[in-house]
Amino acid sequence: MKKVFVISALITFLMAFTLPQQKQKIVFFGDSITQAGVKPGGYITVLGDLLKQKNIQDELIGAGIGGNKVYDLYLRMEDDVLAKNPTTVVIWVGVNDVWHKKTSGTGTDANKFEGFYNALIKKLQAKNIKVLICTPAAIGEKTDYTNELDGDLNKYAAMIREIAKKNNVALIDLRKAFLDYNLANNPENKDRNILTTDGVHLNDKGNQLVAEQMLKALYK
Repeated sequence: MKKVFVISALITFLMAFTLPQQKQKIVFFGDSITQAGVKPGGYITVLGDLLKQKNIQDELIGAGIGGNKVYDLYLRMEDDVLAKNPTTVVIWVGVNDVWHKKTSGTGTDANKFEGFYNALIKKLQAKNIKVLICTPAAIGEKTDYTNELDGDLNKYAAMIREIAKKNNVALIDLRKAFLDYNLANNPENKDRNILTTDGVHLNDKGNQLVAEQMLKALYK
């Protein structure tokens, strides 16, 4: 009996390494940062290069539009995400919901942000799509919380962390990753040009960092 169990366990172990893994179709759903992510040097392109090095053949699709807020994502989800039949969706939104309060007076109130975000996730989960969500990374790169919108950005990042817990989805905490990187690499406390070009949009190092964070979350 013991011998049969050992053989069965060995077969199961070997099959885990020999059976082909399901190819993922991953949609990255967001704003201008994600729109730029499919360009040369963008985080989605960099992630694709990292996957090729690991001989992973998953399909990566960018679905970012500049200026989008969480309700824009909800309104275009059918055409830009569900119609592509993804196995996995990575949502990265929130910067404009905060930033546009200052630049154009058209941000998103916290209760509406939470409501739309939960609705997004539930609609994807109803289709048995794996969901990962990201905290907004930065609106200014100073590390002493003196960027003008740090208070609101931290509030919305905290909200997304709670949304992840409540909906049992994976969290990619880019807000924390960016702050940690800047604490180690921004001794002059600059507000840009460490991971971003303007405090928000990614430079080469920012794209590399985001790609690495995505890789860790998607391929644990």
